[in-house]
Formats: sequence, C-alpha cells, structure tokens
Amino acid sequence: MKTDKINKTRAEQRIPRYKLVIFDWDGTLMDSADKIVNCMQFAAKQCDMPIPTYEEVGHIIGISLKPAIMQLFAISDEALAERLVQAYKDAFVAQDTNPCPLFEGVVHMLERLKAAGCTLAVATGKARRGLDRAWAQTETGVFFSGSRTADDATSKPSPDMLLQLLDELGFSSDEAVMIGDTTYDMQMAKAIGMDRIGVSYGVHAQVHLEALAPVALVHSVKELEHALLG
Repeated sequence: MKTDKINKTRAEQRIPRYKLVIFDWDGTLMDSADKIVNCMQFAAKQCDMPIPTYEEVGHIIGISLKPAIMQLFAISDEALAERLVQAYKDAFVAQDTNPCPLFEGVVHMLERLKAAGCTLAVATGKARRGLDRAWAQTETGVFFSGSRTADDATSKPSPDMLLQLLDELGFSSDEAVMIGDTTYDMQMAKAIGMDRIGVSYGVHAQVHLEALAPVALVHSVKELEHALLG
C-alpha cells in the first residue's frame, strides 16, 4: 500500500525514476531494422559474400559496424571487412534513400522526460555521421545532452560509452538507466551495475534480454514511458 502511494505521487508530480536516461538508437527509438538488413544484404552481394538472413543480421545490430561485419561473415580479413563496410555505407546513404521512422510515441515520450527534468543521452553503434543524419531527419537532436557513437568509444558490449557519458554529464551509475533492444545494451549496463530496461519490439528475442536481469522489459514505447515516469 505504501509503495502504491509513492508511485501515485511520483506519477502526479512527474518525478522521473532516473536523472539520466540513456537510449540505444536503432531498434529502440528508430524503426530501422529492415533498412539495416536490406543494406547489409546488398553489401554482401556487392562483395560476393553469402547473403545473410534477417535473423543473422539482426543478431549483430547494435555492435559497431566493422566488428559487426567481421562477426556476421566470420572473417578476419581486414581489407575484405573494409570493402563490406564501405558497400554497406554506400547502400545506406545512396541505394536506400528512405529515412527510417521513429517508433510511434517516441517524440511524446522524449518531451515528457525532458519536461520532468531528465537528462537524455544516446549510446549507439551507429557512426557519428549516421546519428547526426538521423537527428536531422527526425528533428530530435534537441532532446539529447550527450551521445556516444562507434566513432567515439569502444564497441558494445563494452561499457565504455556509458562510462564516458556518466563522466561528461556528471552522474553516477545509480542515477542512470540504459534502454535498448539488444543483449549488448543490457551487457554494457550490467558490467557497471547500471539499471537497464529492455524493449522487446527490437531485434533481440525477449528471452535473451530477460537473461540479463533488466529492471523492466517493455513491449511498446508507451510501456517504456510508463516505466520511466508512471
């Protein structure tokens, strides 16, 4: 009963559970999985490599691009990996020009979090150029006080991105939460004792997210907003 009263008060006053909310981008805020898979399959064709399945590509979404490609195609050849990276980038920018949409309710959630006093940040496997392009297309960059990309830090599941953001923005790990759709997001937060929320509408299976003990597992942006603000 006492907990119910506390939760009700928090909801009425819009007191956020966390001071710093860190989001993954692809598969968490932006519905980009189909485009990523299409572009990776295109890159494979261009480089005469076996065409990966949707599930195979989905498993490496979230890792920085070059390590992801080397894992996906099981290669150690740096030159071949660079060819695949360039083919993927060319496809993402030129071959598939349709911008990816945000998941329904994302802008409303970001607005509510900012109004409640949360500091927002992004930790993504995208390149800096890719994140900047996504922010420009969606006009959402204004919501975020910090970000780390594949160009700025060691690839997930290393917690390097999170540690850098905590240091830059002046928060401790117990004041923050990491939100993502992959096990890599959960692993990076778990490594430094940070709370984590998994979203099941992305690319990794719910059972794998649950295995990494998130404080919540949500199935929509609306549920995510409720988990953060009530």
